Amino acid sequence: MKHNLAQDLEQCALPSALEIMGERWSFLILRGALSGIRHFEEFQSTLGIARNILANRLGRLVENGIMVRQPMQCDRRKVEYRLTAKGEELAPVMVALRQWGEKWGCAPSSCQVLADRRDSQPIRKMVILAHDGRTLALSDLVWLCADEVTPMVAEPAAA
Repeated sequence: MKHNLAQDLEQCALPSALEIMGERWSFLILRGALSGIRHFEEFQSTLGIARNILANRLGRLVENGIMVRQPMQCDRRKVEYRLTAKGEELAPVMVALRQWGEKWGCAPSSCQVLADRRDSQPIRKMVILAHDGRTLALSDLVWLCADEVTPMVAEPAAA
């Protein structure tokens, strides 16, 4: 069955996700948070972002459930911004976008390399995987309505 892409876009999650993330500063704030930055002043000094823009973007990220604003345990007058589970799940998106930028010359050659903490080896290139672990090419993909998706058959338990 052929799908009308313009009609499908109305029900697509991508436009809503882009609206929530906003623009460049939101992605850079998210990058900082994924790297362990927690405090307003740290975001500001690291990113070189104006206070009003930072406050606005942090507010939007909190409002959309990507980050949470919490009083610090040691000093309740100070707050920190932490990623929620929803925010942490943006990590693969950020890594894939960064890898794309590295491949297509959007980064200096001296760019830091993202590596596995355990063995300091660079992470693998992000790819699209099938349910069974196969790497898929763009030509392997098809858009289906939810009711057209074949349910997964559970493997019998090993005896």
